Amino acid sequence: MGGRIATYPRHVGDRAGTIHPMTAADLIDRFGSPLYVYEEAGLRSRCRQLVAALPSCALLYAMKANANPSLLSVIREEGLGIDAVSIGEVMRARRVGFATEQISYNGNNVTDEEMGAVRELGVHVTVDSLSQLERYGRLFPGTDVGLRLNPDIGEGHHDHVITGGPEAKFGVDHEDIEAAHCIASRHGLIISGLHQHVGSGILEVDRFVSAMEVMLKVAERFSGLRFVDFGGGFGVGYKPDEEDFDVAKLGAEVSHLLARFRAKEPDVVFRFEPGRWIIAPCGTLYVTVTSVKRGKRHTFVGTDSGLNHLLRPALYGSWHAIENVSRPDAPAETVAVAGNICESGDLFCKGRAVPKPEEGDVLAIRDVGAYGWSMASSYNLRPRPAEVLVRPGGPQVIREREPLDAINH
Repeated sequence: MGGRIATYPRHVGDRAGTIHPMTAADLIDRFGSPLYVYEEAGLRSRCRQLVAALPSCALLYAMKANANPSLLSVIREEGLGIDAVSIGEVMRARRVGFATEQISYNGNNVTDEEMGAVRELGVHVTVDSLSQLERYGRLFPGTDVGLRLNPDIGEGHHDHVITGGPEAKFGVDHEDIEAAHCIASRHGLIISGLHQHVGSGILEVDRFVSAMEVMLKVAERFSGLRFVDFGGGFGVGYKPDEEDFDVAKLGAEVSHLLARFRAKEPDVVFRFEPGRWIIAPCGTLYVTVTSVKRGKRHTFVGTDSGLNHLLRPALYGSWHAIENVSRPDAPAETVAVAGNICESGDLFCKGRAVPKPEEGDVLAIRDVGAYGWSMASSYNLRPRPAEVLVRPGGPQVIREREPLDAINH
């Protein structure tokens, strides 16, 4: 399905074809439960598909999706840059080895101190509002700056991830472009790049292309642009009837658009900022069944994880495939898979057919490489899980399990 990566269904193969005979139970025995597991070969494959689809563009990984240093190192090795939204992300990217020119900073509602710190590290700043542009101009007159626009088009799998259009907090409205020019002129600023991001979890290529067309029309009102950044939001087909955003189709459909603009601005660099599409299918959260309550209305399958480890289902109502990897051939039972957090909304799914779970079974929650561990917390004072990366030589811990003592000070 859409080139999806199935991480650790029964065993794991590396790129050379070697089979590491480790089951999910082996992983749990060795590294503990719950456990985040990522597949390096899958991550490299996704990066390479993207590079092949958009060969003449700058590809920046949106590291808010997952900022584990080991995963960032793989992404750097595959030639991608970084889209950072905070000074902390900029610092992490620099520590991992990304050059300053490979990093784009697009913070919103940030302080003067943060903008200054980003500039001190040599990273280009894109501002999100007229007021931020004004503050930037007072602080750094005569320099260049990027401008994030609101494309008046919003798209996404949930209201909370739609970042364009009239309901979104992000970007400068098209009607305010002349005001942006005036602010820039007053402070001697050069608007050297434009940026937009319409939302997250976009599955239809045509919707994304429509937003690109709007952006390029606006870009014609600027001269001497160094870059035009179309953002990211490429979606992943989490459900069985969904397909991943087709990056090859995107590349084919926009090549003429980009060539036409380059004919007028030959030095411009076109950027895209995918995060979820690159990393989500490469990750699985393994949890252990701790209880089964078969009641009159529902069967609640309790686990040793919860919304503190994977927030997306509770926050967005997100759908993740859930498999019983201990007994995949058991008769299906309609269940609610629940966490161990003291919240009624702590459910990974409800009304889902899963091979009949019993206590001690290991469940695999798929496609959690993006916005899984990165949004995790120690809510209820429950530690965050370890992260393991499956490499050609076998699995390697890339983040130790959070010690209980560390959250009890």
